[in-house]
Amino acid sequence: MVMETIEKVVANLGASDIDARLEELLIDGILYAFQEQTSDDANVMLNGFGAVVNALGQRVKPYLPQICGTIKWRLNNKSAKARQQAADLISRIVIVMKQCHEEQLMGHLGVVLYEYFGEEYPEVLGPILGALKAIVNVIGMTKMTPAIKDLLPRLTPILKNRHEKVQENCIDLVGCIADRGAEFVPAREWMRICFELLEMLKAHEKRIRRATVNTFGYIAKAIGPQDVLATLLNNLKVQERQNRVCTTVAIAIVAETCSPFTVLPALMNEYQVPELNVQNGVLKSLSFLFEYIGEMGKDYIYAVTPMLEDALMDRDLVHRQTAASAVKHMALGVAGLGCEDALIHLLNYIWPNIFETSPHVINAVMEAIEGMRVALGPASILNYCLQGLFHPARKVREVYWKVYNSLYTGSQDALVAAYPILEDDENNTYSRPELMMFV
Repeated sequence: MVMETIEKVVANLGASDIDARLEELLIDGILYAFQEQTSDDANVMLNGFGAVVNALGQRVKPYLPQICGTIKWRLNNKSAKARQQAADLISRIVIVMKQCHEEQLMGHLGVVLYEYFGEEYPEVLGPILGALKAIVNVIGMTKMTPAIKDLLPRLTPILKNRHEKVQENCIDLVGCIADRGAEFVPAREWMRICFELLEMLKAHEKRIRRATVNTFGYIAKAIGPQDVLATLLNNLKVQERQNRVCTTVAIAIVAETCSPFTVLPALMNEYQVPELNVQNGVLKSLSFLFEYIGEMGKDYIYAVTPMLEDALMDRDLVHRQTAASAVKHMALGVAGLGCEDALIHLLNYIWPNIFETSPHVINAVMEAIEGMRVALGPASILNYCLQGLFHPARKVREVYWKVYNSLYTGSQDALVAAYPILEDDENNTYSRPELMMFV
């Protein structure tokens, strides 16, 4: 309770009124309490220690050797909980160590943590990796000890660990190195990591899958997209759906980081494989790809149109659904960039699918038509709609009115100019001369 009180006081009032004597007593007391603490389930000691050190800032410099000595001693403790606390504390104080210009001390802590990679308890190994990640982020790639080229090969086997905390911190650390220090590591090692990362796409935690997918992007940027892409395309053949979906996102991220022209030829070539999962995966990748690249898609829309035509005519529902989703992202990305001819062409393939009964398919088709409304303007879609609004069959009318209602909701004002011209009668004037004016 004392620690919680100190944390709240320091957080709310700051540490500027603490004089030198009180500061000394405070650090001394907290260090003693930290060493004597046996169980800290609510992380009270850690939070309090972190808050005080961060509030004092550069004034902590004289006490840092003592604090680091305590941390190193606790890292050797036979209790797993004590080791975990010590590693967690490092990640909370590294920013202050940087402010105090204690890079040498941080480098020393990095070496100490590196030596504990053999830790058998995953709940301790996770915080150790987290602490190392914090040090790498603060100290930078070039000054880091141990050197990045020695550190990364030791991380590769740890990627096999199935504990979530270990996985998350390990991938974050690998991603950080791939992003900012890829040149220190040979390409062969990066490929080894790529194969390990494929397993991570099966993780239950969404944040682990997301970190993995981002890391693929960093690695592709570092060693070129070809090898990474080959690995990912092979992974589209697996049975597990979640794995394939994550692979498609990774392919799209590789395309975004390395420009789409490096990925699209291989992706379109893969569509020729007569296997349902692979073709669906390619279409899904295309959907994510156009979502990520936005208006860059205008350069590639004509290249992928024949493939989307084929998919939109396929007997398989999922093909049509995924292709419609790709068309939606494509249309929203290239709105106003002069690709209307290709979009009208694709709309002609999408339109027959409005009578689908499967909820997923009809949802994707309606969203594609909404995307077309943005890109082509509501007048074009209204012209498609008018033919069925007053059809004799009720089922046909219902679908067309559904399309019209979404059109009306999204672009009510722009539809006025597109309504059919009616003859004036003796009571009403239906003509709108201001809409007929051309400059």
